[in-house]
Amino acid sequence: MANQFKDKVVLVTGGTGGLGQAVTLAFLEAGARVAVTYLYPAELEALKTAAGGNAARLEGESVDVTDDKATAKLVEALVARHGRLDALVNAVGGWTGGTKLWESNAGDLDKMLALNLRSGYAMARAAIGPMLKQRHGAIVNIAAKAALVPAAGAAAYSASKAAALALMEALAAEVKGSGVRVNTILPSIIDTEANRKSMPKADFASWPKPGDIARVILFLCSDDAKVIQGAAIPVYGDS
Repeated sequence: MANQFKDKVVLVTGGTGGLGQAVTLAFLEAGARVAVTYLYPAELEALKTAAGGNAARLEGESVDVTDDKATAKLVEALVARHGRLDALVNAVGGWTGGTKLWESNAGDLDKMLALNLRSGYAMARAAIGPMLKQRHGAIVNIAAKAALVPAAGAAAYSASKAAALALMEALAAEVKGSGVRVNTILPSIIDTEANRKSMPKADFASWPKPGDIARVILFLCSDDAKVIQGAAIPVYGDS
């Protein structure tokens, strides 16, 4: 897949996280210029180190991706610098759970809606204008298996991911025929360091790996996937 995305500009929100880092590195390996949003400067530095010689095509912005004005400014500046935006990958998200609905924190739903729904909503609104203007582009949003198979003890999380899936399906219908494609991937538990620490007794071998998921995302953003629109792709591994 080397140079498949040469001269393309890609924005990865949460691009320094467990999945986001794998997605960013995969796009860089494929020749893209990649902008990432991040929370912690140390994570951005670690990503630059991991990128090696490709780091020259990597840029980072500390942005609240749930803020419409901030996301609009982010995309406007990116397009002003590079003249285009070819792909947006929304890898920002969060999880809370482990308790029954009536025992959960009253703020859990708002937190999950902000991280898992509002972020994708704000970023898609910011990116869609330039993409429609250039008549091409790809948006891939990260939802979760829980959007289709809600689990006990994760009502707020499951609801937010189901809403995120519906949001992208509606957007895909709205941009049909425009040259812009919108799709969703539905991971199960991803094999990240954070998930291993939170579930030390789990069978890690059955979890999908970030690098494997990243390759699915690159495919969905490529011209090879030009006939895929409004899809929800399961990436469950063996779990």
